[in-house]
Amino acid sequence: MSKVRDYMSSEVVCVSPRDSVQAVVERMRHTGHDGFPVADGDRVVGYISSSDLLLVEPGATVRSVMTRGPIVAHPEMDLNDAARVIFRSGISKLPVVDDGGRLVGIVTNIDVLRSQIERVDERRVEELRRRLRKRGLPVAVRRERVAVHGLVPTQGRIHADELQGRTYELQRGLAEPVVVLRTPRRTYLVDGHHRAVAAMRLGIHRIDAYVLDVPRETRWGRGAPRSLQEVVVADDRHPLVALTERYRGSNTRRVR
Repeated sequence: MSKVRDYMSSEVVCVSPRDSVQAVVERMRHTGHDGFPVADGDRVVGYISSSDLLLVEPGATVRSVMTRGPIVAHPEMDLNDAARVIFRSGISKLPVVDDGGRLVGIVTNIDVLRSQIERVDERRVEELRRRLRKRGLPVAVRRERVAVHGLVPTQGRIHADELQGRTYELQRGLAEPVVVLRTPRRTYLVDGHHRAVAAMRLGIHRIDAYVLDVPRETRWGRGAPRSLQEVVVADDRHPLVALTERYRGSNTRRVR
């Protein structure tokens, strides 16, 4: 079972209770965050969000407008429990404190979403491992970061709208693992072509991956390009998006 410590960020942007509201607004503009824990030293004394700043004089102090006694999480808290707290409270972030009450991290609704997506990936990995074993290939599975430039694609075409979405996710820290098959000579990209191409275009050199190691050479993706640079980005929409739009169009006609 995943714990908060598995997904929290230990790099926390905080503000001081003595800061001005104007300083917090400037920090929001600079970081893109919609709120911050308020820390006095290494102790969380409050939380300030964009809604707290409405109709407040710029010179007011954080202490005068912050939410006091904010909800916090513990590193050993079950991530599902943290998700429930975030959902029920209508907040987007939980400061994480240790047994001594010291601020050690922050967990967000994006972290919770990432954990759920990764569980889906784990099921895909297990299915691929079963397929390989049926072919008589022993498989070892590990989680590690792999070099983007060395990945051999197993499909030759991706969708521009999905690529844009994956780029957006990577820029904001939602980087679910890709799935690769590593043989003695090659590392095949089995799942996550949009993510890998997005990473390549953003100049990200290594990405998180589920790695399935097999001890002998095997061929995957016959006819696919030899490198990510050769993968074609098609202008048509991803099939799921196209399907959604088809339903929306048929519903609109029905209402008329």
